[in-house]
Amino acid sequence: MRIDVPDGKHPIVFVWGEMVPGIGPAAAAFAQSVYEDRSLGLHEFEAARLRTAQINGCLFCQDWRTEVDGQKVAPGFEQSVAAWRTTDALDERSRLAAEYAERYALDHHGLDDDFWDRMKAAYTDAEIVELTMCLGSWLSFGRLNRVLGLDTACVLPGH
Repeated sequence: MRIDVPDGKHPIVFVWGEMVPGIGPAAAAFAQSVYEDRSLGLHEFEAARLRTAQINGCLFCQDWRTEVDGQKVAPGFEQSVAAWRTTDALDERSRLAAEYAERYALDHHGLDDDFWDRMKAAYTDAEIVELTMCLGSWLSFGRLNRVLGLDTACVLPGH
């Protein structure tokens, strides 16, 4: 890790909850609300989340699988997301979600009219705003975890 965490403290809990008490808990609440208050379907949600995690390099985020009503994406979904341009395994909304995540993270200035026409044909305006807020959360907080080395302190078993 790139920061010092006192002995006996869990790195994520310390950084997100104690280290900067005016910002950390608010950031944690926003990050949690992305999961608790989401309306997007599991596959498009996970396609966007996983593509962001792959770009960020956050080990914990890549290992995590969101559960919705007892369901998770199938094993191997992450490979389909990484290959969003060529795979037949993603539906149109999931493919667009992965594409949006990648372009949002790497080339947000390049989001052209063609892209927005495709997004508007597949998603409502409210869904686009929700997905964009989710992307902002994952991009910033996944990178925070990766840059500070917190992702290695919280890797799920089996990674």
